[in-house]
Amino acid sequence: MSDEQQHLPDSKTQNEVRNVIDATAYQFRFKDIALGAQMLFVAFGALVLVPILAGLDPNVSLFTAGLGTILFQLVTGGKVPVFLASSFAFIAPIQLGTQQFGVAETLSGLAAAGLLYLALSLAIFLRGPQFLTELLPPIVTGPVIMVIGLSLSPIAVEMASQTGDSYSEGAALGVAAASLSATIMTALLGRGRVRLVSILIGIAAGYLVAMPLGMVDFSEISTASWFAWPDFTRPKLHWPSIAFILPVAIAPAIEHFGDILAIGAVAKKDYLNDPGVHRTLLGDGLATTLAACLGGPPNTTYSEVTAAVALTRSFNPAIMTWAAIAAIALAFFGKLGAILRTVPVPAMGGILVVLFGTIVVIGIDSLVRAGEDLTRPRNLSIVAVILVFGVGGLTLKTGTFALEGIGLCGVAGLLLNWILPHPTDDENSYEA
Repeated sequence: MSDEQQHLPDSKTQNEVRNVIDATAYQFRFKDIALGAQMLFVAFGALVLVPILAGLDPNVSLFTAGLGTILFQLVTGGKVPVFLASSFAFIAPIQLGTQQFGVAETLSGLAAAGLLYLALSLAIFLRGPQFLTELLPPIVTGPVIMVIGLSLSPIAVEMASQTGDSYSEGAALGVAAASLSATIMTALLGRGRVRLVSILIGIAAGYLVAMPLGMVDFSEISTASWFAWPDFTRPKLHWPSIAFILPVAIAPAIEHFGDILAIGAVAKKDYLNDPGVHRTLLGDGLATTLAACLGGPPNTTYSEVTAAVALTRSFNPAIMTWAAIAAIALAFFGKLGAILRTVPVPAMGGILVVLFGTIVVIGIDSLVRAGEDLTRPRNLSIVAVILVFGVGGLTLKTGTFALEGIGLCGVAGLLLNWILPHPTDDENSYEA
């Protein structure tokens, strides 16, 4: 047997390593850099908004999101085009946790949430992905994906109509409309590389319309330092904080599964089996624990980036690596971050209108592709409860623990799918 044949058993590992190298190869091509910057623009709202609302350092959030994304690409073999960003599900728990326990103590709870993902990843690995698909079929995951987009839609509307000291709501809506129109028209009529950067063109259009209206403030650029060291914070072990934060991790875990299904539907690939949802969840968990150990908010697969991938048809995971590199760079260079922060909020709101709507359409498409008959009483009941619970804002509280939004509707859908009987064919029709 030749030396070359002796290495055949390791060919799968070698291929995975080669995939990572190919996906993270730093090829200085303008298209990849522009697309990476575009994805960072899409995620920038959460990267900055979540830590500000939660009382954490935005520079640390940028750094940990970039590092977490690279770690995710390594864990998943560089196969999934996702960018990890701060999770909105943790804003309220972090706020309450820092008030009751302190920042360092709350970070220990966030680190434990990442470890919970590792435990779930191991369970899926032992039982196989079929276990998860049986537990969460399209009749459950499709509406949950829809809820992700619908529950985020008020944020887009609020950003699109946000007023300032020097401009009215009408001016804000005009800028948002310019961004939205430019994005849609570029996606529809653009050719070649122009079509791939439709979101960047939309942001640029909104920016240009906003400048003469006095909506762009350049003062922060002149006062910002060129180099800004992130305010890293180490967690402090605190069991009450861990017990408080852990249940909250259920919602992002369910959302992660929906995001992986969504990006798989967009890219027309089965990421549940290759690289496997156990590996994607492992990547999420490691990134979340790493972020908490440095003082950043939890990281998760970002729904908005999934919508951007669907809109631009950019399925190369290396693009996300460029976005990660840009995020890490922005964490240390204050003036670059200041330039990005001059983008008017209404311009970003106009972009998010189409992105959040795209997420809803992806959920509908997953139901269509699965061939589900929504007029059947069983399917009708599951979808109805998920949508109303998720969009209606129902909250279940017991003590300091609360289950709401995506987490609540996901758990409700899971339980209904488990307990509702499957009727016979002659009972499947629904008559009003």
